[in-house]
Amino acid sequence: MPSPTEITVAQLARLIGTPAAPVIIDTCSDDDFALDPRIIPTAMRHPFRDVAALAPMLQGKRVVVYCQKGKKISQGAAAILRDAGIETETLAGGVVAWAAAGAPLVPIAPMPKPNAEGRTVWVTRQRPKIDRIACPWLIRRFVDPRAQFLFVAPSDVLDVAEKFDATPFDIEGVPWSHKGDHCTFDTMLDAFTLRTSPLDHLATIVRGADTNRHDLAPEAAGLLAASLGLSRMYRDDLAQLDAAMGIYDAFDRWARDATDEGHDWPASSAGG
Repeated sequence: MPSPTEITVAQLARLIGTPAAPVIIDTCSDDDFALDPRIIPTAMRHPFRDVAALAPMLQGKRVVVYCQKGKKISQGAAAILRDAGIETETLAGGVVAWAAAGAPLVPIAPMPKPNAEGRTVWVTRQRPKIDRIACPWLIRRFVDPRAQFLFVAPSDVLDVAEKFDATPFDIEGVPWSHKGDHCTFDTMLDAFTLRTSPLDHLATIVRGADTNRHDLAPEAAGLLAASLGLSRMYRDDLAQLDAAMGIYDAFDRWARDATDEGHDWPASSAGG
């Protein structure tokens, strides 16, 4: 077996929220987790003694395992997965180091109960445009990468939610919806404590596009145009969601480290 490998908090933080993010497994003991019932974004909790059971679903994936302090539990669990041929790293310092660095942690309490397959299930109105695409992007990139989204007729959302144990969002009268002048995307950022500077910036753009307030951010008009174009390109809402993921990935990456960069012609006039 190869020597154990580690990934730092800074390295993992740069990957989370991107298409290149690894599968993250929380192996904290129940006692340790009870002291702080929050997870690193997208992490799935799994008993460390049964981590080998995850091997079939993890084949071909990059995996990061963490425990409270990055010592015996995550080291042992990672070694078991590496023995099964899975590229696995441990988080240096564990979730304690993650929290100490001020990196975001998602509370378990507001998360919907997963179905038998371990996926959260969400339902909203069909023919999404902005908020109903932005929210699934946020969930899949920062909360539950395997989340299932059901797009149905507006009049059937609540009935589908009841019959299929799904969580309704972005309709009137449910918790996961607009609050004041804030969109459902904002509501989810607050509930999942994901108020980072890049996501706050993206939230302003989403809010401007979704409520037709382009004065909030100059990029809002562009997001609206792209969203309306996608809605006309795709009859299938899930295909539209898949196509739009890259747009939100690009806005997120821009908000992280490219907001100060401009572009002009000739290129030298914009500093390259």
